[in-house]
Order: sequence, then structure tokens, then C-alpha cells
Amino acid sequence: MKLKDKVAVVTGGAMGNGLGIVKVFLKEGAKVAILDYNDKVNDTTEELQSENYEVVGYKVDIRNKEKVNEYITEIYNKYGNIDILVNNAGVCQLETFEDMEDDVRDFHFDVNIKGTWNVTKATLPYMDKGSIINLSSVTGPMVADSGEVAYATTKAALIGFTKGLAAELVEKGIRVNAIMPGYIMTPMVEAIAKETDANNPEGVIDGIAQGIPMKRLGTIEELGNLTAFLASEESSYITGQGIVIDGGSTLPETMSVGV
Repeated sequence: MKLKDKVAVVTGGAMGNGLGIVKVFLKEGAKVAILDYNDKVNDTTEELQSENYEVVGYKVDIRNKEKVNEYITEIYNKYGNIDILVNNAGVCQLETFEDMEDDVRDFHFDVNIKGTWNVTKATLPYMDKGSIINLSSVTGPMVADSGEVAYATTKAALIGFTKGLAAELVEKGIRVNAIMPGYIMTPMVEAIAKETDANNPEGVIDGIAQGIPMKRLGTIEELGNLTAFLASEESSYITGQGIVIDGGSTLPETMSVGV
């Protein structure tokens, strides 16, 4: 088990990508603390505890700096150290730039950027070596669609955050990397599909899959496996990088070529 006895904090770990990461971490021997704003955090924690995993959950809005500090300190006091931080929590609301109100823009910035900043700032004093993994996206750094300006901006910013932080922390033995997922089958993707076509969300997802060279969306477990690799000593010479996991969706130069 590559993460045996390591203590990991995972934000947004109650469902979706975060849950995939949590499950893989637990299987790899880690003790996991979940920070999540969704009420489902309690059910998720109890379900995993029933499987005899060492996991605790805290319902918290990562925009609330004081509460974040309180819970991170509580986690440290419980376990005596924090080895891994996964900044997974994030939001996405599709709306065109011209129609977007400032409060929607600020919602993205406050959660995706400032929330990640808050949790990292609170956790660093309790990390002695270890690994920080930030969940960015291919959206922003590499590609974008209409309606994604706010989301894309924040996810691109996380790449800069990752690189700057990696440069500062390398001498402390803390590695910082980012993961850039393409389409992973999560509740967020399902919600976007329903917004696109409420009568046929499955058709929307099938259409997405057809645009991916592997002809499918990724699984949360596949994302969890990559995250566990970056959290472990198996990736000990990797820092400051953005790793793409997208089934090849950003690979084609064009969607189709006629000859």
C-alpha cells in the first residue's frame, strides 16, 4: 500500500472526483479527513467507516477561513501530522461572459481560487515534507467552451498557483502538482448534461464520449489512482507539474479530417 499510515486531507471528498480520490487513498492505507460543504459528507464518512476505514468528515465552506483553520488544526491534533493535501473542491456554473453577474464570477473565484488558498495556508504549518495536489482542469489551461469563462479562468489560475508554490516549498521537501482532468463521470458532468438537454442527458454524455479518442468518460477511480501516485513516493521526482488525464480528448488537432 503506497500510502500506508499517511494522513491526507481531501476537500470536496464527499462525492464525485473527491470521493474517487478518498476511496483510493483509503485502499492504499491512508487515513483521510474530508472537508466538504455538501451535507452528504456525513453519509459518505459513515459509509466508509462501516467498511473499517480510518476516515473523518467535516462540513465546512472553504471560503470560511476561520472554520478551515479550526478544522485543519483539529485534524492535526487528532493525527499528529498531515502528509497529503488534495485541493479538489470546486464549482462550475455555465454562463456567458456578457450575461454573467459579478456575484457568479466571485463565486468561482472565491471557491476555486481563494478556497484552495485558504486550505493550503491553513495546512502548510502542519506539513513536514509531503505532497500537495491541486485539481485544475484541461478547461482553462488548454481548452474552453462558451459559458466557461469564469471556471476556465480559475482553473488556469490553479496551474500558476501550483508552479509558484512548488518553487517555494521544494526546499522543505513538499512537492506540489496539479491534475488536469478532462471529462470524468461525476455529478457535476451529469448536471451539465441535464442543463444542456433535460429530456436526454444520456444523449449529451454519449455525444461527449464520441468526441474523446477513447470513446468514454473517465472514472473517479482512475482519477483517484493518479492522485495516489502523485501523493506517494513513487512520484518523488515530480513537482510543479500539471498532469493531464482526459482519455486523449485534447489530443486531436481537429475533430474530423476529410481526405
